[in-house]
Amino acid sequence: MCGIAAVFLHPQTRTDDEWQSIRDTFTRNLLFNEERGRAATGLIITRADGQMDLYKLPVPASQFIETPTYRALLKSVGPQTLLILGHTRFPTQGDPAYAENNHPIQVGPVFGVHNGHIANDDALFARFGYARQAQVDSEIIFHMLAGVSPETAAPNYLAQIRPQIELLQGQFTFIAGDLRAPQRLLALKHNNPLCIHYHASWNALIFSSRYIFLRKAFGQSLLTEALDHNRLLLFDAALIGQRHTEPPASLSLSLNVAPIGS
Repeated sequence: MCGIAAVFLHPQTRTDDEWQSIRDTFTRNLLFNEERGRAATGLIITRADGQMDLYKLPVPASQFIETPTYRALLKSVGPQTLLILGHTRFPTQGDPAYAENNHPIQVGPVFGVHNGHIANDDALFARFGYARQAQVDSEIIFHMLAGVSPETAAPNYLAQIRPQIELLQGQFTFIAGDLRAPQRLLALKHNNPLCIHYHASWNALIFSSRYIFLRKAFGQSLLTEALDHNRLLLFDAALIGQRHTEPPASLSLSLNVAPIGS
């Protein structure tokens, strides 16, 4: 059990008060997910030019947000920011004392966060000859995605990654990005929670592993949806205002939990 918190933004100017509200909401979302994992906390911020900042520590979110680095990174959020992505970790594999085992995880241009367990990661690492960077099962997801660029493969990106993702066995939910196409965001929910809310005045999508956070933050009348089960969802920052919580591209998958005894 881990926690995911994210804000995906249409790149645009906003008032100082709006930016501060976005920062505060992300921090509260991360803190609300602390109970899902206290062993480590991480943050990644990406921008429209394909640059990113990555920061993670083996501490709970309540300590993480008090560090000078976290505060500086949140302060840097501005008109070119596309994604603020956080993770609270409950480890099932891999010592959190080693930074490589904590999330967000980066493999080449691909990065992301994961909640769940991949049962056949060792077999897939061996099958494809990937070199492990860490000890965690989560890493295999991002290796599987790194071989296909969402920019050059468009409009067939989801169809090209589908066979690899369908090889994964277990219970898993993830959000992934790719610096080759920073305006795109990939999400998949498979037997672990993830909800989404479209915030009209911010022109942004807010993701959380905890639906109750979104209810508390935005009230009873908010537009909040659980992500579709077993469906690859590809969001585009440029289309958030038009599409809201409906991604411009999606694809159903055939996924299974790990076989008994794995």
